[in-house]
Amino acid sequence: MEVAYVPDHLMLSVVVGSRAYGLEVDGSDVDRRGVFVAPTRLFWRLDKPPTHVEGPLPEQFSWEVERFCGLALAANPTVLECLWSPIVEHVTPAGGELLALRDAFLSARAGRTFVGYADDQFRRLDPERPRWKQAMHMIRLLLSGLHLVRHGEPLVRMDAHRDRLLAVRRGELAWDEVERWRSELVAGFDGAGALPAEPRRDRVEEFLTRTRGAAL
Repeated sequence: MEVAYVPDHLMLSVVVGSRAYGLEVDGSDVDRRGVFVAPTRLFWRLDKPPTHVEGPLPEQFSWEVERFCGLALAANPTVLECLWSPIVEHVTPAGGELLALRDAFLSARAGRTFVGYADDQFRRLDPERPRWKQAMHMIRLLLSGLHLVRHGEPLVRMDAHRDRLLAVRRGELAWDEVERWRSELVAGFDGAGALPAEPRRDRVEEFLTRTRGAAL
């Protein structure tokens, strides 16, 4: 019998992307990210549960809780922003515990990962024929990460920067101005130290062990 990990075992579902960032335009998708708990007994089989599943809704992607925790401990920007999404569509008691635990995933590594992800996007951009939407999200990622290393949480809602970011998306800012904005943001990461040196793996492991026990 096939297991419907989502939605049957979903513990948390949030909206991410432009609608969470406050950067939606006409026709913007609703991007959903979630966390599910695979029944513990399924791990006793030769074929293990999946680390992630897509759907069943359009633009929906969910991680198994252990995979999600591993990515969050590694300061994956996409995963960390899920924990601070302002739009929570579904949360169980275990999902509430996960949200309450979000500070335990944070470490100084986050500064490097946010800059690294943004740099990867930047290298893919051609200044002669830039993909403006990608350029906007590169800047947005740096704004989010800089807020994280300065204040201890990522900046998800971009209300204060919405007009300028959407101007980037529309191609209304010269490429030199976009690159200058990027350089200023990257420079701001130097010396910013609101995050602990290491995440609290012990707290995360306690949560995961407790969650696995409850799913037995």
